Amino acid sequence: MRNRIFIVFLAVIFMLPGCSSSQVLTKGTQTKQLLKTEITKSIEVGYLLYLPENYDSYPKLPLLLFLHGSGERGEDLEKVKVHGPPKLIENGKDFPFIVLSPQCPEGQWWSIIDLDVLLNEITENYNVDPDRIYVTGLSMGGFGTWELAIKYPNRFAAIAPVCGGGNFRLISALKDLPVWVFHGAIDNVVPLSSSQEMVDALEIAGGNVKLTIYPDAGHDSWTETYNNPELYEWFLKQKKKIK
Repeated sequence: MRNRIFIVFLAVIFMLPGCSSSQVLTKGTQTKQLLKTEITKSIEVGYLLYLPENYDSYPKLPLLLFLHGSGERGEDLEKVKVHGPPKLIENGKDFPFIVLSPQCPEGQWWSIIDLDVLLNEITENYNVDPDRIYVTGLSMGGFGTWELAIKYPNRFAAIAPVCGGGNFRLISALKDLPVWVFHGAIDNVVPLSSSQEMVDALEIAGGNVKLTIYPDAGHDSWTETYNNPELYEWFLKQKKKIK
């Protein structure tokens, strides 16, 4: 199933709470100012959506969000099918998840705002279990997986970044989230250290994380990862903790 979502929303921005911007300025001193304005952002996201054959038999189903790599960017959703779960689905594999596979526009990076809006749209309109939403992605999508989870750590039940990386200084946000990381030992595109520093920082923060390193794999650590049924079995065991 191919889809494209168009969403327009309004945001109100507040900066430097205090006096209004009309206050008279006194030279040689600092005065508190306030900017209050409305901006409109238009969002357009193309995506593939997979519903299991038994979709109508369950009131709620887990959702797997898949983020592709830089090579699959553009406006042709067929490109999203070259790796990962979309490839497996195209080849006939059945998943016990709703699988959501958006496409990043050409020349851009994953937009966390766009992904958040897309997830809201899907969870509101399909039988999604909000306590079993998982994220995985490869390369650029691995970076996107880390970033999205750090931004919204309470939204997900588990993540599995593949040959990615991120800002390890923010990793404590994920200390309560199950994380399974994958990387090739001889990756010369995204070095293993990119994943290793995230894993090390998360372990220091007391997180629930494990790292799988493929000793003979280069950048393509995703084929073996997504062909491994243990990954999906692990996802299904994870459920968001009630706080």
